[in-house]
Amino acid sequence: MKILKITPISTFFFRPLPFDFFSGIGLYSEQVYDYDLWRPYRQGVHRLVDQGDQIYIENYSLKNALFYAGAARELSLLKTITPDCIERRYNCSMIFKRDGDRFQGAVEPGNLCLIEKNGCQTYLDSYVEITETTWVSLDKGMDVNTHQQVWGSTFGPLRFKKRESFADEVPNIL
Repeated sequence: MKILKITPISTFFFRPLPFDFFSGIGLYSEQVYDYDLWRPYRQGVHRLVDQGDQIYIENYSLKNALFYAGAARELSLLKTITPDCIERRYNCSMIFKRDGDRFQGAVEPGNLCLIEKNGCQTYLDSYVEITETTWVSLDKGMDVNTHQQVWGSTFGPLRFKKRESFADEVPNIL
């Protein structure tokens, strides 16, 4: 008998927030498996800060994340997220630099983006590459003492292809 391993399909959404949320560009993100759209395995709010030669992205968590599950697909739900609903994830910002037609980013240096998983204190090791049509991401949780991988992909990065654009929702600030 042959055993087949079926890998679930993951969908990653980025949805623009109103300009006045951060007095600048902000995004809501949500990652879900296609078989369980109402229980995201990752949600976040992100503030983009242009620093000239790089883009610094502050990351925030939602205080009651499940209240906002589906906000990437339901605009009415997205509009209920306010600055009072989020908390800054210090030391977990991402720094992106342009490289030709893509942006490459990583979590800020220092191994201080701490995440407890399965009773183990870990730090985030994250790499992201973005093009106009793709998102490639490799997140790993490394043990703070041994620096051995505790969680995250052991088979390489996750690869996403753009299926829909929300560019018309990005505020025009000029």
